Amino acid sequence: MSEKKVKIVKRAERVNRKPSKSKSARKSPSDMVNTVTNWVSEFQQRQHADTAKAIENLIRSRRQQPNEA
Repeated sequence: MSEKKVKIVKRAERVNRKPSKSKSARKSPSDMVNTVTNWVSEFQQRQHADTAKAIENLIRSRRQQPNEA
């Protein structure tokens, strides 16, 4: 069996210790929501730009074709 070491922390040391998880290391839920919201808005902007470009190309190609009526 492997030996496991246990660190004993006395009361006086406990007061002076810093918390192991800092606030900056963890993202708050609102930060996560803001990140996802930004991703969604960027995705929608790209889709809008791609759609606008495709429609313009379609209209341009229809204008260039002779009328076959």
